[in-house]
Amino acid sequence: MKTHTFTTAEKANGSATDFLADGLKSPTNRNVMVAAGNTPLELYRRIAERQLNLAHLNIFALDEYVGVPRDEPRNCANLLRRCVQQAWGIPPAQFHTVSSLEADAVASMREHERLIDQAGGLDIVILGLGQNGHLGFNEPGSAENSPGRLLDLDPVSIEANRTWFAGDYAPAKGVTVGLQTILAARQVLVMAYGAHKTTAVRAMVAGPRGSQCPASLLQGHGDVQVFLDAAAATDLPPSP
Repeated sequence: MKTHTFTTAEKANGSATDFLADGLKSPTNRNVMVAAGNTPLELYRRIAERQLNLAHLNIFALDEYVGVPRDEPRNCANLLRRCVQQAWGIPPAQFHTVSSLEADAVASMREHERLIDQAGGLDIVILGLGQNGHLGFNEPGSAENSPGRLLDLDPVSIEANRTWFAGDYAPAKGVTVGLQTILAARQVLVMAYGAHKTTAVRAMVAGPRGSQCPASLLQGHGDVQVFLDAAAATDLPPSP
């Protein structure tokens, strides 16, 4: 795991954009998984600003809120459709999401992971980091070999969801790609900004590797690039 720490989130985003743009342009990279939420939005905007030819990419959503209407503009599918698929010029048929309806969520995720396997696995995964160390909606306690699934969310995640939806919704369930699929990706890019992510960043980078902090399981991966601002990196031990 390689950490890149910058004085501000703006500088971290600039470096992350340079790094990601090179990866996305490579013809050997075709399958990209993207997270929704606040953290990666500026990265997506900066990639769009470069007007790269990315029509060769297949884009897969990481997860989805469950119990939120499918036409809600802030759910993962609609947010990523605007900020990634449309903004990056990805053909609609190459953009894959999962359902926010509880009755459809499990079958939708099984099909999602089947499509990823059929495409040859993920080349790049773009992730934020939950305050409790979750990746997607893989909450603490998630097994390293966990498949995609529907699950109940931790209280800290529910409150983060309430904030995201400005109190209109507070989803208590989520459907997510499993850690097994995330960890099998050839390259992982993680972003974490702000003092509220300090504890999770330390657990991810320096804490013991285990299911108590799902992000710590990335310690065993061969190519993880972590972009941090100074506030999020405050509690990291000094580099050797």
